[in-house]
Amino acid sequence: MEIIENIASMQAFAERKRMEGKLMGLVPTMGSLHEGHLTLIREAKSRTDIVVVSIFVNPTQFGPGEDYDSYPRDLEGDARKVISAGGDMIFSPSASDMYPEGYLTYVDVGKVTEPLCGLSRPEHFRAVATVVNKLFNIIKPHKAFFGQKDYQQSVVIKRMVKDLNMDIDIIVLPTVREPDGLAMSSRNSYLSEEERKVSPVLYKSLTIASCMIRDREKNARKILSAIKRMIEKEPLVSIDYIAITDSETLKDIDEIKGKTLIALAVRIGKMRLIDNILTEPQGS
Repeated sequence: MEIIENIASMQAFAERKRMEGKLMGLVPTMGSLHEGHLTLIREAKSRTDIVVVSIFVNPTQFGPGEDYDSYPRDLEGDARKVISAGGDMIFSPSASDMYPEGYLTYVDVGKVTEPLCGLSRPEHFRAVATVVNKLFNIIKPHKAFFGQKDYQQSVVIKRMVKDLNMDIDIIVLPTVREPDGLAMSSRNSYLSEEERKVSPVLYKSLTIASCMIRDREKNARKILSAIKRMIEKEPLVSIDYIAITDSETLKDIDEIKGKTLIALAVRIGKMRLIDNILTEPQGS
């Protein structure tokens, strides 16, 4: 398996494979791969001929005081994992190549970037949309694979692809979880032993909320209160946001009527963790 670091070389490889009639799949990552990423790679391999895994720790999507410098990087170890999952190629460009001196162009997707994580990270999705747009232009995949854990990100990418008439199929796969329900994330390794023990409260609270909705509770405020009460029982956990929204527009809703997103972000120690669940009333 080859690792390509040069943008022009990646473009040439992708163009050659497309000319050969190969179906190209892309799994965008920031490295430090875990089972969630490997699930995406395996699914990409089942649906496409050539699977490119991008590994790029994007500096523009880290805010002031966030963990860009300390973000885990292990290209050699990641390469072994990509091979084991059936990936064909790693694209790992440098920040200076992706954002050369004088770089000016960014992609702003608008309203879907504003709620949820956008409230506390206002520039984050602008950076995400820009780097994914660049990866799509460089690799030109037919299909790109994302995880539901970053649900808002997937909504932003789908909107960008639709609005800019990109001929790319965006595939979102269910969140991969640890046995105790914690959503897999590269940042989980930062948690202390005590912090790790309390972290399953995120998924437990989401599960309770989902059960309330399936049992036909329609009042969003009551559901939000139930989530908040459960999380606040853990003194190590502080809430960034809890939201119940329309699954497509991400607008807050007061009454549950159909497919609904329940999303939250918390801080445990120094780490900010996110999670979500999609649910709807029985019989809807």
